[in-house]
Amino acid sequence: MQNQLDNVIEQKTVRCFRNFRESKIIESVASEARVALIYNGISHTVMMASPADLECFAIGFTLSERIVEKMSDIKSIDVEPNSSGVLIHIEITNRCFMALKEQRRNMAGRTGCGLCGVAQLEHAVKPITRVDNNNEFNINLLPHSLEQLAKVQSMFNITGATHAAISLSDNGDIISSYEDIGRHIALDKLIGSYSKYNKPSPSAIMLTSRASFEMVQKSASANIEIIFAISAATSLAIELAEQSNITLVGFCRNNRATIYTHPQRITSTKINKLVGIPA
Repeated sequence: MQNQLDNVIEQKTVRCFRNFRESKIIESVASEARVALIYNGISHTVMMASPADLECFAIGFTLSERIVEKMSDIKSIDVEPNSSGVLIHIEITNRCFMALKEQRRNMAGRTGCGLCGVAQLEHAVKPITRVDNNNEFNINLLPHSLEQLAKVQSMFNITGATHAAISLSDNGDIISSYEDIGRHIALDKLIGSYSKYNKPSPSAIMLTSRASFEMVQKSASANIEIIFAISAATSLAIELAEQSNITLVGFCRNNRATIYTHPQRITSTKINKLVGIPA
């Protein structure tokens, strides 16, 4: 595990004040890198991210931002670290690349043109994607899920500076977890990991952050039906979750949970013994 953390955690010598006393200590801080996403040789965006699981991030971002429709539209990914950060070269099909170039052309315009601003706002909101309605989750399993968080948040436990996106089984067990300094990127990494290994998207996820519009939009693109967020949900996130048929649950901590949308997937059967947990 330590080898996996070496490139995402740095050691810094700092002055620390505790109980009115000063000392010099070695502090572990989360690494932050500039990550450029380049499609078919054309630079698309630069993100600030934790420099780990970047292939999963590239896949998840490309799918969740609907640059491509399916995994087979991604022909290759090459991760190239350099002195300034990381370059991720993504080769996509010509059809998807032409659509991406057309989108970029439509969003480019003079800053003094009011209509250009309207066009950019429209592009920020992608067409609504409605997810399936095949799964349920027993809310009484949520404390079991929360108890497992500390075991899968290695970077956060050391630095206190990262978010995690976590997939949950029907029994409330954690299936997989990805961390990043950016909550959106952690979710992209989780989504990308499922597509990379040709697995169906998880039905339920947990976010160690608030549930914002973008997080719901990415989840809808991946056909994720249930979102549990440790913190609150924003108004646009609730609106989009309602339209996307996503069950959105916030404030999932301290034996509390607030169901904002589509409560039909949430059950509350009494749990006598958790599967996989000794009595």
